[in-house]
Amino acid sequence: MILDEIVEAKKIRLPEHKKKISGEEMKELALASTRKCISFHDALAKQGLSIIGEFKKASPSMGVINNKLELTDRIGQYNASVDAISVLTEEDYFHGGAEYLKEIRKISSLPILRKDFIIEEYQVYEAKVIGADAILLIAAILDDETLKRLYDLAGSLGLDVLCEVHDETEMKRVLELDFPIIGINNRNLKTFAIELSTTTRLAKMVPKEKVLVSESGVTEDSHISLLKQSDVNALLIGRAFMESENPKELAAHWKKVYDA
Repeated sequence: MILDEIVEAKKIRLPEHKKKISGEEMKELALASTRKCISFHDALAKQGLSIIGEFKKASPSMGVINNKLELTDRIGQYNASVDAISVLTEEDYFHGGAEYLKEIRKISSLPILRKDFIIEEYQVYEAKVIGADAILLIAAILDDETLKRLYDLAGSLGLDVLCEVHDETEMKRVLELDFPIIGINNRNLKTFAIELSTTTRLAKMVPKEKVLVSESGVTEDSHISLLKQSDVNALLIGRAFMESENPKELAAHWKKVYDA
């Protein structure tokens, strides 16, 4: 399964990172950081639809993305239209890297989510060091103990956590752990098939006080209208924005569709 392959690749990558900056040094850098994180939670919890604009170079399902804009132009448009930014930092399957997030941090005051396959503390400390305001934790690849440990560590560093689920079992686990921000990924990370019905089905389990994010698969107006019925707080949008020549205009349009 592709998810298992990505995690195995990450286990190979991490020792390479630690040769450049050791685990102890990364921890020290994170603890010494004086940058105050921007609230990812508050950006999504406000009234109306919040949009997380994603920056990624490729994906296993799409291959290399036909990116219509340079990074600085894209982030300029995101700064004027979306509520938060998601940056892929996974190297092997998404062609990402920490350098992209650091570059985006310099030119944006929006909260930034580090989107990666986080499996150990080193990556959480690194997220703080490179300028992230939140991290993604994927329930499918972490047991409850590890989820809680990484969540608590992130909180101690001032980082928010978007905890991602794909099915009812994972949703029950995350609700029991009481994560405040829950992401429902419409893309099955085992088969990479997309079904927006994943959000409409799982959203019924989520208490109103949680911040609910629907991830993946939004490409047209009808998708916005469908997901509105599930009372999602936010949408994480990647492909549609990355392939658009004017993501600023598209984001504004979809907010109007949501408000209609």
